[in-house]
Amino acid sequence: MKKGYVFIAIATVLFSTMEIALKTVSGVFNPLQMTFSRFFIGGLILLPFAFRALKNRGITLRWKDLTPFVGIGFVGMTVSMTLYQLAVTRTEASVVAVLFSSNPLFVLLFAYLLLGEPIYRRNLLALALEIAGILFVIDPIHMELSPSGVVLTLLACLTFALYGVMGKRQSQRYGGTVNACFSFLFGSLELMALSLLTHLGPVADAMERLGLDMFARIPFFAGHSAATLPTFLYVSVCVTGVGFCSYFLAMEYAPANTVSLVFFFKPILAPILALLILNEQIAPNRWIGIALMLAGSLANLLPPLLDQRREAGKQAQGQ
Repeated sequence: MKKGYVFIAIATVLFSTMEIALKTVSGVFNPLQMTFSRFFIGGLILLPFAFRALKNRGITLRWKDLTPFVGIGFVGMTVSMTLYQLAVTRTEASVVAVLFSSNPLFVLLFAYLLLGEPIYRRNLLALALEIAGILFVIDPIHMELSPSGVVLTLLACLTFALYGVMGKRQSQRYGGTVNACFSFLFGSLELMALSLLTHLGPVADAMERLGLDMFARIPFFAGHSAATLPTFLYVSVCVTGVGFCSYFLAMEYAPANTVSLVFFFKPILAPILALLILNEQIAPNRWIGIALMLAGSLANLLPPLLDQRREAGKQAQGQ
């Protein structure tokens, strides 16, 4: 269990710095270029851990077993993470971090709608608090944030929640590390293939006519320099590779509800780091929104954690 808390702490810190690091290079790398690069590198870093997980389960993957990861990777990386990267370029890093942290509760909603999993009163209360928190953060009556940035963040959050639900069966069968690894690799390869298409003259010309210049002739190596290399490596290797690896390793040593604490602490830590590093000012309405979202997380997390503690106490007394 102690190892689980170490991995949770590592994942929390790395995930809380993700939007900040991406923000510092948002004008240097094409958003799609950064997305396929970091998830391809992250998938390669997860590969040995995925093979170890498969070996421990006595599973040998065949080509047909990889087919589901094509769709899962498309939703998670090609769609969701592209929207997420675009969101970072359109609005403040702290806003993206806070709003995106609500995705575990939307996972519950999709799991109920698509998998028929039960949803409890505490889940509904948590969802209501999360939505109220999101409205306070956005402040639609006195909107000062970029509307496109907010919409992109919420779409990224919802599609990432869908990615989580789509990958649930694969995670149960192979383990979370295997699901993440192969969805990262397939999703990034799909995005690379789409990026190659944007170099075709008719496609590039059409994108430019529509005013979508960033989707025309998407570069593969532009922006790399001695100045940008540390941030690029930090985002790709540390945040995406080590961060997700730590998150899924935590799953092996701690219950899922405990691991979800990563998304409880991120809305607190990320805005503070954005204030210190990027000098992003946090308006009072956003702190109220963060407090409501934390209350929603507590409403969802606390009952199962208390049940686990009571069960552990009973087992200790029985011994």
